[in-house]
Amino acid sequence: MSEESAVAIDIGGTFTDIVLFDRRRGRIHNAKVPTTPADPSAGFMAGIDAALGAGGLPASSIRQVLHGTTVATNLILESKGVAAALLTTAGFKHVLEIGRHDIPRKANMYSWVKPKRPVPPQRVFEIAGRLDPAGNEIEKLDEAAVRDAARRIRALGVNAVAICFLHSYADARHERRACELVLAEHPQALVSISSEVLPVFREYERSMVTILNVYVMPAVSSYVAKLEERLQARNVAAPLLMMKSSGGVTGAATIRREPVQTALSGPAAGVVGAMFVGEASGHGNLISIDIGGTSADICLIRAGDPGVTVEGRVGDWPMPLPMIDINTIGAGGGSIAALAPSGGLTVGPRSAGAIPGPVAYGRGGTEPTVTDAHLALGHLTPYLLNGSMKLDRPAAVAAIEQKIGRPLGLDTMAAARGILSVVDNNMVGAIRVVSVERGHDPRDFALVPFGGAGPLHGGALARLLGIRTIIVPPAPGVLSALGLLVAQLKSDYSRTCLQRPLDYDLMRIGRVFAEMEEEAVQWLVREGVPPEGRVLLRQASLRYIHQGFELAVPWPDGGVTRDALDRCMAAFHRRHEQLYTFAQEDTPVEIVNLRLTAIGRLERPTLPRIAAGRGLDGARIGEQRVESASGVAPWPIYDRDRLGADTDLRGPAIVQQLDATTLVLPGQRGHVDDHGILIVTEEN
Repeated sequence: MSEESAVAIDIGGTFTDIVLFDRRRGRIHNAKVPTTPADPSAGFMAGIDAALGAGGLPASSIRQVLHGTTVATNLILESKGVAAALLTTAGFKHVLEIGRHDIPRKANMYSWVKPKRPVPPQRVFEIAGRLDPAGNEIEKLDEAAVRDAARRIRALGVNAVAICFLHSYADARHERRACELVLAEHPQALVSISSEVLPVFREYERSMVTILNVYVMPAVSSYVAKLEERLQARNVAAPLLMMKSSGGVTGAATIRREPVQTALSGPAAGVVGAMFVGEASGHGNLISIDIGGTSADICLIRAGDPGVTVEGRVGDWPMPLPMIDINTIGAGGGSIAALAPSGGLTVGPRSAGAIPGPVAYGRGGTEPTVTDAHLALGHLTPYLLNGSMKLDRPAAVAAIEQKIGRPLGLDTMAAARGILSVVDNNMVGAIRVVSVERGHDPRDFALVPFGGAGPLHGGALARLLGIRTIIVPPAPGVLSALGLLVAQLKSDYSRTCLQRPLDYDLMRIGRVFAEMEEEAVQWLVREGVPPEGRVLLRQASLRYIHQGFELAVPWPDGGVTRDALDRCMAAFHRRHEQLYTFAQEDTPVEIVNLRLTAIGRLERPTLPRIAAGRGLDGARIGEQRVESASGVAPWPIYDRDRLGADTDLRGPAIVQQLDATTLVLPGQRGHVDDHGILIVTEEN
């Protein structure tokens, strides 16, 4: 059998993580290299080279390349997309400026200022023409106005155009014709139409996501093209698959057309990886927390299902596309500790990032970070990445003393503990948002901490939340890359199909589902998925009459029948009661949107089983003095690669490996299962 491999690359703010799956030998190889912010594709290829070297494989062996990217995310968060224009229905010029009559949850209602929109009113062009909610034409499209707008956009030097017309979710003819006319007058333009990006109602959200799609399109397309060029130059002929926010992967061609689908690409991959490890360890109820250099991404997974939302946000903007329900805060190893104007201690959301990084990295950083606090307290050894990266503990200690300890009147170690206490409590608050605030008790879940800094905080977070089981993946620092490797092909489709109570048109519902299924099958064929590997899942979004928002529930198998509709309604009542503690079963229910998820099954690796080790003595590589509130004590250091199956250890302990360091606290017990998963539990 010829050599075959698949490689997954996740680019983070500080490190680029790589997982290589050698299909012939059934082995997984991990690598970690510094991220190259100036040109992420350089770190991308350096990571592939490192993984191939670890596996002893040639580049020509790669049959699949999977990638999670933050290019679109960063452009949206930093408002660095291209200048764009919008064509909208006459009378809707200020749809973006008006937005919604609400303010962010944590904002001060008296001082909050509405953020600057990605398209200003002077680049919004009104076009006459109107459809009704059923898609019937009330007024013909003003083609002369479209041509005039296209010429004016071209004269402005704007090459990105979004088109969003009223009720185009019901019939796309006006948008498609307008797209043809714009390209005829402005051939260099990139055009995004809402009926392709998000064919559902609500004009503000649909307009915004269509704009954001074209706003990031040039940069994402250029990035994808550069990756493909670099892969070809290295003799890698494998297809490039990109992670989507919904937790599936899709081909690069789809991402070029709909780059906004990657807005939460990296965090979604981490959740998929956490589910994979949880399944291998026999746990379905999980709270995953991915703590990297800049952020902490949190997701609640119940019975193996992370939940997908269409009410997500990226920065200031709504993102009503299907995405894994993740709560993100600015808390990571690079989070900067500083004094607030009031004199208190704050940690994050500002981050030292990859450049200059924490003070201990010796790259010019001067502000103390969470990583510096861990190093000062003895939680980290002076070397990372198997000794290839040296840390400067004296510099970290000096920065904490100068910037935090002395101004607050604390000794340096107390200041370092304060930094960790603040960041841990910030993360606990974010975990409560996805658990307690949604009716879930964190104590009913196992915690899966991962990312480069996750296992450093897992023990403390579990204690603060009352969680008794912590699942530390075999390679926690590269779990997002592993998630890419085990993800399935996935594409989501949606249509607004408003059905009012007592007059449900089952024929129309069936017709809409059939149209989406035809589109989904065409996509699966283009992606090369054989019929036996195709899965189609139906959903419906329902609400009580007069409600403003919907809840999505599965549409039962068995076709579009009255019985299936009744079961769908019953599922909606149960879901409403779970979320809001009540159901109004006597109140009429509206069907608003129909959704379809297409899944193409890919070959997935399994976690290899590991051999028995040489016991704790064989894995022990030294000890280190650790500072705690109760004093200084020596903690043993273990090499995780030497911890064999069925090895038990008691805290306190430091478990070190290439991609992360795990703290097992006093009073906690660790057990290594036969997949190399470290399961930490409270002894009492």
